[in-house]
Amino acid sequence: MNATAATYAVDHGELMRAIGERNAPRRTVVAFGFWVFLLSDIVMFSALFASYAVLVHDNANGPTGAQLFNQFNVAIETACLLASSYTCGLMSLAINASRRGATYLLSALTFVLGAAFLVLEISEFTSMIARGAAPQRSAFLSAFFALVGCHGLHVTAGLIWLVVMMAQVAVRGFTPSAGRRLLCFALFWHALDIIWVGLFSVVYLMGVSP
Repeated sequence: MNATAATYAVDHGELMRAIGERNAPRRTVVAFGFWVFLLSDIVMFSALFASYAVLVHDNANGPTGAQLFNQFNVAIETACLLASSYTCGLMSLAINASRRGATYLLSALTFVLGAAFLVLEISEFTSMIARGAAPQRSAFLSAFFALVGCHGLHVTAGLIWLVVMMAQVAVRGFTPSAGRRLLCFALFWHALDIIWVGLFSVVYLMGVSP
């Protein structure tokens, strides 16, 4: 019985070592997991887009998008977010080159541009609510605030993530784990920009068309 148990222990140990040798590198596992997260996020936004498309004309005799949306302010928001995507891409190049000064500068620019976008969006929400266009006013406004507000929450989370990561880089330097997380942040930020382009087209451009 003891011999059988010993043989099983040896075979089990060899099996676990063999499995361990075939495991994917940590970088691959992290990248795969993050892509799954991004895809699940895109599915969620797709549902919000579909809800908005169904409810966009259900304004309950209240204000419509053409009456509420300020195209000039929205254009500035869009420019800020797209510019932040550009600086974020340059930040990724600086990270790959281990250029600490450039990384700090470009991350600061990304943060400032993202924060400017967020301030403009909050100002838009505040102005709409002050005019009586709150989420509970109609199904259209509920869908609008849900879709645009969800994107704004993602931008807020991204800004917090960026601050935390830069603090980690300042304390620990360019470690492999910090590099992976910053590159994941860059993917997340670019995905938000792509979603905003769709949101800008569907909500703001189509919302004011005759």
